[in-house]
Amino acid sequence: MTIEEIKQKVASKEYNFLRENEHLGKNIILLGLGGSHAYGTNTESSDLDVRGIAVNRKEEILSNIRFEQFVNEETDTTIYSFNKIIALLSNCNPNTIEILGLKPEHYLYINSVGKELLNNSHMFLSKKCVQSFGGYANSQLRRLDNKAVRLVGQAERENHILNSIKNAFATFPDKYFPFKDGDIKLYIDKAVQEDYDTEIFMDVNLKHYPLRDYKSMWSEMNNIVKDYSKIGKRNKHAIEHEKLGKHMMHLVRLFYTCFDILENERIVTYRKEEHDLLMDIRNGKYLDDNRQPIPEFFELVDELEKRLDYDKVNTSLPDKPDYKRINDFAISVNERIVKGEL
Repeated sequence: MTIEEIKQKVASKEYNFLRENEHLGKNIILLGLGGSHAYGTNTESSDLDVRGIAVNRKEEILSNIRFEQFVNEETDTTIYSFNKIIALLSNCNPNTIEILGLKPEHYLYINSVGKELLNNSHMFLSKKCVQSFGGYANSQLRRLDNKAVRLVGQAERENHILNSIKNAFATFPDKYFPFKDGDIKLYIDKAVQEDYDTEIFMDVNLKHYPLRDYKSMWSEMNNIVKDYSKIGKRNKHAIEHEKLGKHMMHLVRLFYTCFDILENERIVTYRKEEHDLLMDIRNGKYLDDNRQPIPEFFELVDELEKRLDYDKVNTSLPDKPDYKRINDFAISVNERIVKGEL
């Protein structure tokens, strides 16, 4: 489907909700492609995904009326409210930050406020992308078959689990009672469990720490470990529907998008340079005869994780986004709406 064909489709009656819904219509500031068409990994059978942003109306800004997003499942369309997407972008949320990095021709509609947002996209970039993209990538990794992970060795599998836990661990200071660096240490050492070569250990040195917060942290880490034992059942469904290669492709794509943010301080959604690799993964080159990931795929992921570890130490990006600039921009837009200037 060409861009012109996509534009004609979006202009059809099927998408009339974009023009008729009270939250959308003239409130839309940006409309663009999402999913495989945006990444450059689409095939002839790929569905069309549309993503967009709509400013909040005056009454929503000044009252308790809430509008966060509009979803039309029949057309795979999601429109975020301006105020909600500002919060998501500030956390470098992968599903939303990619909207700011589309190819120019992939924007189906954009007005002056939408252009302002794109021109100021750098203010959202920070080291937060390491946790947001890394955590999302690891959630994709946990969808893959633990049998395949074992093929590269139990020790490597334990490393995958530890990386997933570390991504979750990095979010704990924002959610739970604070603790000092080194109070909780996670590492891999020689196993005490039978049939294990190595395993994950914890050193904990907490005093006067809220029990419920500790329980919540423990539950998050425990759930990640449990996820690896559930992957086989989940993967059976994915294999039956030929989706496993797609999960694997998105895992790798997330890493490369994050590398562009950390190394080049830019958002690049369309993955031109990695296109052939991504399509090979999607089309099953890294699956065995039983449609399971082969060891070479996990070796690739290991290399990507090492690059991410290097980037998070050596990037020039700040630890946090430019909150003052972000807030000033959000205030400016909302103020203009209230005054009737938009």
